[in-house]
Amino acid sequence: VAKDVNIFFDELEGVNSPSKDDDSLLHHGNLTSTSDDASRLEVVGEEVPDKNKTNGLYFRDGKCRIDYILVYRKSNPQTEKREIFERNIRAEGLQMEKESSLTNSDIIFVKLHAPWEVLGKYAELMNVRMPFRRKIYYLHRRYKFMNKIEKQISRFRGWLPRKPMKLDKETLPDLEENDCYTAPFSQQRIHHFIIHNKDTFFNNATRSRIVHHILQRVKYEEGKNKIGLNRLLSNGSYEAAFPLHEGSYRSKNSIRTHGAENHRHLLYECWASWGVWYKYQPLDLVRRYFGEKIGLYFAWLGWYTGMLFPAAFIGLFVFLYGVTTLNHCQVSKEVCQATDIIMCPICDKYCPFMRLSDSCVYAKVTHLFDNGATVFFAVFMAVWATVFLEFWKRRRAVIAYDWDLIDWEEEEEEIRPQFEAKYSKKERMNPISGKPEPYQAFADKCSRLVVSASGIFFMICVVIAAVFGIVIYRVVTVSTFAAFKWALIRNNSQVATTGTAVCINFCIIMLLNVLYEKVALFLTNLEQPRTESEWENSFTLKMFLFQFVNLNSSTFYIAFFLGRFTGHPGAYLRLINRWRLEECHPSGCLIDLCMQMGIIMVLKQTWNNFMELGYPLIQNWWTRRKLRQEYGTQRKTSFPQWEKDYNLQPMNAYGLFDEYLEMILQFGFTTIFVAAFPLAPLLALLNNIIEIRLDAYKFVTQWRRPLASRAKDIGIWYGILEGIGILSVITNAFVIAVTSDFIPRLVYAYKYGPCAGQGEAGQKCMVGYVNASLSVFLVSDFENRSEPTSNGSEFSGSPLKYCRYRDYRDPPHSPVPYGYTLQFWHVLAARLAFIIVFEHLVFCIKHLISYLIPDLPKDLRDRMRREKYLIQEMMYEAELERLQKERKERKKNGKSYHNEWP
Repeated sequence: VAKDVNIFFDELEGVNSPSKDDDSLLHHGNLTSTSDDASRLEVVGEEVPDKNKTNGLYFRDGKCRIDYILVYRKSNPQTEKREIFERNIRAEGLQMEKESSLTNSDIIFVKLHAPWEVLGKYAELMNVRMPFRRKIYYLHRRYKFMNKIEKQISRFRGWLPRKPMKLDKETLPDLEENDCYTAPFSQQRIHHFIIHNKDTFFNNATRSRIVHHILQRVKYEEGKNKIGLNRLLSNGSYEAAFPLHEGSYRSKNSIRTHGAENHRHLLYECWASWGVWYKYQPLDLVRRYFGEKIGLYFAWLGWYTGMLFPAAFIGLFVFLYGVTTLNHCQVSKEVCQATDIIMCPICDKYCPFMRLSDSCVYAKVTHLFDNGATVFFAVFMAVWATVFLEFWKRRRAVIAYDWDLIDWEEEEEEIRPQFEAKYSKKERMNPISGKPEPYQAFADKCSRLVVSASGIFFMICVVIAAVFGIVIYRVVTVSTFAAFKWALIRNNSQVATTGTAVCINFCIIMLLNVLYEKVALFLTNLEQPRTESEWENSFTLKMFLFQFVNLNSSTFYIAFFLGRFTGHPGAYLRLINRWRLEECHPSGCLIDLCMQMGIIMVLKQTWNNFMELGYPLIQNWWTRRKLRQEYGTQRKTSFPQWEKDYNLQPMNAYGLFDEYLEMILQFGFTTIFVAAFPLAPLLALLNNIIEIRLDAYKFVTQWRRPLASRAKDIGIWYGILEGIGILSVITNAFVIAVTSDFIPRLVYAYKYGPCAGQGEAGQKCMVGYVNASLSVFLVSDFENRSEPTSNGSEFSGSPLKYCRYRDYRDPPHSPVPYGYTLQFWHVLAARLAFIIVFEHLVFCIKHLISYLIPDLPKDLRDRMRREKYLIQEMMYEAELERLQKERKERKKNGKSYHNEWP
């Protein structure tokens, strides 16, 4: 609930509320606030725990816990705004203390503390849910037969070792929240809630959230829009604002013998440490320390990683199936034994004729990924994507119930300052709040959206231009490598071309990503979204679209265009009538697609992990090094907590955007072209196991503590995941039908092979397939500019008359030379039929699974209904007990009233 705050101007000058620069609030930076000497300083007449004075988490009196930190510079000219803002902060009941930095006297830290009265007041306004009664669990009625089965299962589990992935709750205490029923906090019904200690009733994350809520509604200047901390941060009045970490994440004592020093230390030991990489995440602790929004991200990341295990296992099985059946593959055998089949050159002039048997290794590698199990794996991954999303909805529902997010609704968002500044002259009434607010005309909004869409289209054209440049590079360099002086590169010119093109493409991708971020930021600001959530959604869609197209454009080219529109020897299609389009390797185009996916996936994940952790580590190391040089090691260790946190890196300006984007792009790689690269889920799984601990380490040790914020789900990312799941069905259908040789082999086995008409398609039916898939070309029909320099006499001692190429065309002496054969049309029809059948079948399976899997588990639905019933009963009993107690007290005091209830 937004509250209008009165501004105190000249009338407050005489009130005992010191201004911003008063010495009564400012303590000059020195080590007495954290050293042993400071621990001896106590408030007169009161005893304060020494630990509270020395750990840097409390005011100088050792009693008031620091809930929030504001940082500004004395030299900043926005003094008047800060004075008014801080007066209004104190008017709201917040306590304030200032301290100058130990390393820079120009930097001032403002420490804020919310007393119990302020916390209770705003907790009620914000509908903060707090525990009031422990949960009562009940067992469903079970039949005797089921009980016997459960006893046998439990007895069998007793023989097995303890679950290694679960955290040890005995040696690592306090891993879960108290399992209590919760209700919105109410000061009138405060006796209903479990309050052992008022100082710890609201945890630190909740206290910081309440203080931040107050700061966002405090005015700093006259005018209806001059309100909130965010505006003061944007105009430079304050340099930083953050809640404190709960002390150091390291301890001299073992957590197993002495327990955790604080929640940050506990998170580091049981979550961010590399020694617990195989254990489940303590999501309740993550939620309690960082808030529900970050907790949901790690819950989703953990769920995605867990679901990758079956996908990685099946993908590895498909790869191993290719390895075990390699020696029995008739196609690769024929390629390796085809010493008498001479292939036409794959580029102009410098590429020589080559034996088909020279591509034996590539044919075997292709079989590892393109085998009989590939189609099954493509169907499995399409179904897996649906199952993953459907079960995530169920998992999210359970988390939302456990974290009290079921009935939580976002407050009406504040209007962005930029929107207010742009459209402050035109206003209309808000239908929800009933207050006037800035209004953007429909024509203005449409014109801005058109300009933004044009910018998006232009940037996609830039991506296509970059891909076109890579295509030209591949066409030019394949001839260069074919004439190279090193035999290794000369004999593997096409592989060298593909490898270098992929690496160059990766560099272009990373450079364009930097440009795209700036363009997406400019276009989003140009649209002038009304609220922060609208801004985030618009920016997210643009960045995802840019990076998705940037990352996958070359992969789409290799999968669906490489070698498809090259023409044939003697009549090649050319770019700008100059460069001959690149052909596939004699063993097929799938090996190029595998190389593209493998190299891009490994390089991008390695780069992302370095930038996520390596960059903050280097920055924080450099900061510590400068402090160590200036003040020495002993002095540095005595810095208060606010000084240490200020020297850490702030959280990304876009929040969790980069983390989500990295995983969503990986999800796309794992599903969209998985039929061509079955090992993609395995690589994603290995990366995510590292990613979880990298992100945890970054949040706990390298970043300032982010503000705990609430969220019910992962937001717009879920819709993007659904879109990727639909796209993956289409792309995998085309990869199997167009890129791989699965369909041509089936057509040959059933129509043209030794088993034609018998309804069989085994390896014996593939005899002669390689010869049937190659067409004959008369060497004398070469164009002048594509005629090779060698005549092929090194193969038979005399110039070659004929060479072979991959296609289904008539021989040169037929009535229609080089026309398409009947087998070509059969293969084309089979490919189209497979695409249609595959897509309809998989989409039907996906929709059936979505229909059969309910979004809410049945046991959760029952628990929610029962909890609602029990809460009503408990509230009634507690109120009845209170009234009866008051009645007894009145009787004891001799007071009685008629018509008393009950």
